[in-house]
Amino acid sequence: QVHLVESGGGLVQPGGSLRLSCAASGIFFSRNAMGWYRQASGKQRELVAAISNGYMKNYADSVKGRFTISRDNGKATVYLQMNSLKPEDTAVYYCATSPSLAAMGRGQYDGWGQGTQVTVSS
Repeated sequence: QVHLVESGGGLVQPGGSLRLSCAASGIFFSRNAMGWYRQASGKQRELVAAISNGYMKNYADSVKGRFTISRDNGKATVYLQMNSLKPEDTAVYYCATSPSLAAMGRGQYDGWGQGTQVTVSS
């Protein structure tokens, strides 16, 4: 059974930084693509960043240059380093896993985490 657990969310001032972590189990982690999504209140969930099993990375235009996705296969963990945070980054952030980036693009997932709240406010 796929199990994804996010951590690292919280309240931060504009311009600040946070690092989210997502620990995975129940999957062959090194083979899977991993992604971070977010859903702000009243809005649809959107892809923030994704990383393939070959370390290819995709980012939403709104976070390019500010967010960095990375993975540690030995720890079965994916990270999202978020810098220069803005109030519009406020959302619940979810971790997801998929067989590949292409499958992720087709909306095919093996599992989702429960989400972690990120609030950017002064």
